[in-house]
Amino acid sequence: MTKQLVLMDHDGGVDDYLATMLLMTMEHVELLGVVVTPADCYVQPAVSATRKILELMGGSQIPVAESRVRGINPFPYLYRRDSFVVDHLPILNESDTIGTPLVAEAGEDFMVQVLREAPESVTLMVTGPLTTVATALDKAPDIEGKIAKIVWMGGALNVPGNVEQGWEPGQDGSAEWNVYWDPISAARVWQSGIEIIMCPLDITNTVPVTSEFVQKIGRQRKYPVSDLVGQCYALVIPQDYYAWDVLATAYLGNPDAFKLREWETEIITSGMSQGNTKVVSGGRKIYAMDEVDKGWFYAYLLEQWKR
Repeated sequence: MTKQLVLMDHDGGVDDYLATMLLMTMEHVELLGVVVTPADCYVQPAVSATRKILELMGGSQIPVAESRVRGINPFPYLYRRDSFVVDHLPILNESDTIGTPLVAEAGEDFMVQVLREAPESVTLMVTGPLTTVATALDKAPDIEGKIAKIVWMGGALNVPGNVEQGWEPGQDGSAEWNVYWDPISAARVWQSGIEIIMCPLDITNTVPVTSEFVQKIGRQRKYPVSDLVGQCYALVIPQDYYAWDVLATAYLGNPDAFKLREWETEIITSGMSQGNTKVVSGGRKIYAMDEVDKGWFYAYLLEQWKR
């Protein structure tokens, strides 16, 4: 069976690591590399944790690259410091060395290289802002033809955003963080002809990470992956937490479990609504994950992480 070529671009939040772990369980996927965008993290521990996770899951040959891009609106430090905690979890520190390669070039240059050298088109699995993708497209416009599609966790179409007005005064509450970090780059990607499949807050709001679910993972502790997943989710269970990046990544595992809907949209890049993915007549056409079989989804995670 020909494997689906995937390049991942994540931004170092707790659910980004879990999405990486889920992607690594998909036998039909060949992961060409992981780029870490310095958004919902402090990038050095995020890169370190990513390399350790890949090694734990048998992916010690998969290269990791640190993106050098910067956003406009920083994530709160309380979110970003989780990257330090995950990097120090005991299960990821049983060895003194990390075998997973860290490439020398910047993540945006690595993305260009991987896409140019790939024997066929590549799916970009993006669970953070689109800044690295936009920068790569600006550096090398020819790579657009090598991108099969972008599957992206980002945006809020017909529900409120998650950029809380208490954190970001002057905002109207319509923005989602992965857009808000750098709406100009999101708008740049919107200008491309690449197929975009969004996993917006509209659907992630339907898949909360509940205590019951985390406890089920905990009962699988004899499996190292489940043990690590449970520890990661335990970090965030006191807050309202959803399977944002994990749901987006699960689409690659079974697209038939999702219903997509086409929307015409634009990215608002300034003012009180900057970071809003707005539904507008005549806007850029994208597909959004509209419904998912939730019973399948939770069962799928438990089964995939049982290793």
